[in-house]
Amino acid sequence: MSAILAFAGSNSSKSINFKLVQYTAGLIEDKEVQLLNMANYPFPMYSEDNEQEMGFSNSLVELRDDILKANGVILSVNEHNSNPSAFFKNVLDWLSRLEIKFLEDTEVILMSTSPGKRGGMGSLEIIEKLLPRFGANVCATFSLPSFYENFDSEKGITDSTLAEKHQMALNEFLSKV
Repeated sequence: MSAILAFAGSNSSKSINFKLVQYTAGLIEDKEVQLLNMANYPFPMYSEDNEQEMGFSNSLVELRDDILKANGVILSVNEHNSNPSAFFKNVLDWLSRLEIKFLEDTEVILMSTSPGKRGGMGSLEIIEKLLPRFGANVCATFSLPSFYENFDSEKGITDSTLAEKHQMALNEFLSKV
């Protein structure tokens, strides 16, 4: 059985990207999925001074180890002002200091959502270009625009065209892990 790690690039307790990750992970039946809520991972802002004074936290090492054990990663990135959140960029900075190729040979389905009509596309595009530097193979992407109009906590993605695109991206990802 393949191991898949699923998380959102948000530390918000109300993260809609985490809701999208939960929904996506819930569609997978034949693989082991580990769901992480990044709201439980408080990392200080990266700086060389912090690294030298504090070293690497146990939670950072555990996150890196979970990523290294996974055959695939389900990731949904949030967006702040058309960019990845400072929180997620900070997580990437810490992980890359611990091990630059922390995603080596890892298949990734990269998603994003937002309340707006672009669905976090700015952040998704930036992260899609960045993850291969850490060894990731971004094999599928999906953006869910207008989250509150197109997602229901009971039904999932309510727009049939978007639901089909999501399923196609998930199928592409699952065929690789």
